[in-house]
Amino acid sequence: MIGNVVKIHSNFYYVKIDSNILECKIREKLKKERIEVYVGDSVVLEEINLESGQSVITQIINRKNFIPRPAIANVDQVVIIAAMDQPPLDFTQLDRYLTNIKIYDIPAVICINKTDLEDKIDIENQVISTYKPLGYKIIFTCAITGTGIEELKEVFDSKKSVLAGTSGVGKSSLLNRINPELMLKTKPVSNKTLRGTHTTRHVELLDIDLGNGRMAQIADTPGFSHLKFDNIMPDKLNVLFPEIQDLSNACYYSNCLHLEEDGCNVLKNLDKIALSRYNSYRAFVNEAAEFKKKITYSGQKEEKRTKNLDTKDKEKVKIVKLGTKSKEASRKKQKQKLSFISGLEDAYHSDFADEDSASYNDEK
Repeated sequence: MIGNVVKIHSNFYYVKIDSNILECKIREKLKKERIEVYVGDSVVLEEINLESGQSVITQIINRKNFIPRPAIANVDQVVIIAAMDQPPLDFTQLDRYLTNIKIYDIPAVICINKTDLEDKIDIENQVISTYKPLGYKIIFTCAITGTGIEELKEVFDSKKSVLAGTSGVGKSSLLNRINPELMLKTKPVSNKTLRGTHTTRHVELLDIDLGNGRMAQIADTPGFSHLKFDNIMPDKLNVLFPEIQDLSNACYYSNCLHLEEDGCNVLKNLDKIALSRYNSYRAFVNEAAEFKKKITYSGQKEEKRTKNLDTKDKEKVKIVKLGTKSKEASRKKQKQKLSFISGLEDAYHSDFADEDSASYNDEK
């Protein structure tokens, strides 16, 4: 039978078939082939036991798309949630999400939450003037007052969506407002750091009743902000900024990075690009340049075949050095490596915000 992975937790894969959710392991063959299973995957199940609610995943159906962060497959759209304030709206962070999603050619919707905090008409106008010309749908919402909730329901209707955004912007609160029966956990924004604290610990795909016979699949995700462009070359970034790409066609050099080059048409027309967008582009190009430098020079250091050892007589003795391929990793190093890998997930979900709460909490 074929089911849909809705949650992964503690090495168990929770797969939905009809109205049943089965706790599954993956077949050892898939582990040996290092095949990863993600939330949103369609999978083939065998050894199904409806009484115990358990089964085994034996095959992954080909994905139509995938994004690594938040890690989810086969989605129709990504809805990026940002807050008008608490935490303050960060245009560079918003561009990080939009640009990263564009790499995987998945449609994105911008949702600005917490619009009731205070009069932020200037910020609202900046969001509209910056992103509406780029073709993005923009929704302004408030989980407390219900502003924009019906419009958000229309965006979700009959689609598989994933929410993305930093902690504290109100992702879970918006879902609770759409369907109060979910009762998802929420936490306040830190009064000290003005950042949210993690409440959602893993990606989970939820079937949500939107009312009036409408249904949607929506993935709530852990908040994260540490997203760097360390997987792309600098000269490929302008493709992810359509307003820059259009102007770059008239640049004198075909490999122009639009930073300080002579004959750059982008620099001549900066008045046609939102300043926040160009600043984001420069920051991302610099990050990509560090990535290029790293892969260009890594592995080029020649390994010496001998090494010097100090003796009791303070004389250096040259001995033959074993090649790296001849060395066998010690058990201690192997354990350290495993500890590091297992620690990545803890770091991914770590509470970097202070527990002291502000008067305004994530229910907004």
